[in-house]
Amino acid sequence: MKEKRVSQCWFSTQKINDLLYLITEPHYYWWNRANLWLIKGRDRDLLIDTGLGVSSLRQHIASLIDKPLLAIASHIHFDHAGGMHEFEHRAIHAAEADALRTGDDYEALCSSAQGFVLEEHFDQLPTPEFTVEQYTLRGAEPTQILQEGDVLDLGDRAFEVLHLPGHSPGCIGLYDSQAQDLFSGDVIYDGDLLDELHCSHIPTYISSYERLQNLSIETVYPGHYQIFGKERYQQILVEYLEARRTPGCPSDRISKDGGVA
Repeated sequence: MKEKRVSQCWFSTQKINDLLYLITEPHYYWWNRANLWLIKGRDRDLLIDTGLGVSSLRQHIASLIDKPLLAIASHIHFDHAGGMHEFEHRAIHAAEADALRTGDDYEALCSSAQGFVLEEHFDQLPTPEFTVEQYTLRGAEPTQILQEGDVLDLGDRAFEVLHLPGHSPGCIGLYDSQAQDLFSGDVIYDGDLLDELHCSHIPTYISSYERLQNLSIETVYPGHYQIFGKERYQQILVEYLEARRTPGCPSDRISKDGGVA
């Protein structure tokens, strides 16, 4: 087997505008590659999701941070919460706080038996000593427990915490009602939605989507794939609800690819 190179720069940063940056891990499998969002505020900054935790995200974004930073896990899955331990201030929904606290690999979908973290998912290595066999979610004590309706005030804009379970029990979105922006994590994105994991519950996902249909949206900043607008947002909601409300076996109607979102 050809020996893999060690990446010289594990992360990639795209400036969306002066107050928003998209960070990704380009040498990791595109199917599971999460979008990490850095939102700059007047009084403090938000980091939504922290990636795999295999290289220092905190060090990578250090030049962009000039005020207090709150790192938020949109949910506990390893591709979103792997780097939470690096940050002094970290928040997650109450339903998954224990999993972050204890470093629960099963709930994070990264235990070896689950088979979601594979060597072929890395086209380069994050560090010379990295091995898939040793990969684990590092436990981190949450410094803030998020609940439905909490408001995260950055001074010049505010985000409401929306508890939107279905993909996992602690999935959240962050909604700016003034700009009508939704940072959606894995609740909604423009790709195959995963709702048959051990932590997923389709009827709950349906309820979350019915709620989202009533939300005024201009732009969605998702946990995977590309940014999209209100027309595509409504289309994704309708397509999912039509498929999952139909009588019959859900797995017969929506294909699975074996990835983790």
